[in-house]
Amino acid sequence: MSELQKALSEISAIRGHLARGAEFRGYGPSTLAATGLLALLAAGAQSSWLKEPERDITGYLAIWITTAAVSLLIISIETVLRARRLHVGLAGPMLHSAVEQFLPAIVAGLALSVVLLRFAPQSLWMLPGLWQIVFSLGVFASCRFLPRPMYAVGIWYLVAGFICLSLGGGQRTLSPWMMGVPFGVGQLLVAAVLQDNYRNVDEST
Repeated sequence: MSELQKALSEISAIRGHLARGAEFRGYGPSTLAATGLLALLAAGAQSSWLKEPERDITGYLAIWITTAAVSLLIISIETVLRARRLHVGLAGPMLHSAVEQFLPAIVAGLALSVVLLRFAPQSLWMLPGLWQIVFSLGVFASCRFLPRPMYAVGIWYLVAGFICLSLGGGQRTLSPWMMGVPFGVGQLLVAAVLQDNYRNVDEST
């Protein structure tokens, strides 16, 4: 390896280390709050259009997977734009670190849906609770480069998931509010934590 290649490799390693140790400010509070409201709107839509979700699981999955996909898309777009504006030279490594922390939860949630739908349709009532638990693990994994109060959000999703599972299945578990309330309130909590942290950081600088 030439001296130039060695120097570039060391610089890249230093940037990666700095990115992993810095607090990530790429998530926009307004967009995350909007995804919480979107979850509540999706719950309202399910309440109006899908009176018996246990009899139309395909419709149920369509509503919530579409909601998740739209939320992920708008969060991703703003996150990339904010990171490039706020983190400048470290934007690439920090975005990579953010994706690395949360992507396993997204993949696991999707895989759970496919596996239960294909091999254990009688257990599909567990999906809302499992989605919330998996999402909580993604939040916990991301907490190391987010404000410390974000742990409370992870706990919210974890507890909500166990409550859903404890209901024991049927129409109660697939109720629109078993998804709308946990994700609606959860995303609003994320937005509030980020907004408060950003304001405190800006005031101290």
